[in-house]
Amino acid sequence: MVIDRKINSASVRMNALDPLDHALELLHFGFRGLTVEADAYLQTEGLSRVHHRMLYVIARAEELNVGELAATLGVSKQAAHRPLTHLFERELVCYSRQPQRHRFKLLALTEQGRALEQRATELERQTLREAFALTDTLGQEAWTLIMRALAERLN
Repeated sequence: MVIDRKINSASVRMNALDPLDHALELLHFGFRGLTVEADAYLQTEGLSRVHHRMLYVIARAEELNVGELAATLGVSKQAAHRPLTHLFERELVCYSRQPQRHRFKLLALTEQGRALEQRATELERQTLREAFALTDTLGQEAWTLIMRALAERLN
């Protein structure tokens, strides 16, 4: 069975084909649970998960250009173009150019973009706080080790 209870009305009954299927399902549905409130907020703003991922990275990177943003997100510059253009049009992201590297747009959040990113990210932080409160320090450290091991596969 997927997990111990039904996820939502669209859930179907799935049988495990491997002992690790349960862990995979928890990871998938857990991520959806992490982002559900932030995604609902973003939707009220006419934005989506991909917009939040871009805002999140831009807020934390220094002198980030479009190519670096795309590489960080693991997408092509072409795939990043449409949502990034939407963020420019909404005046959530702006850019500047360095004289010595005039071909590169250095991305930054506007004040409005920073406020929106902080609100969406805080919803996710709160969800993590609540989940971490269900376990002790050892459980939190184990979760971090597993997530780090998974993330390292990108290297």
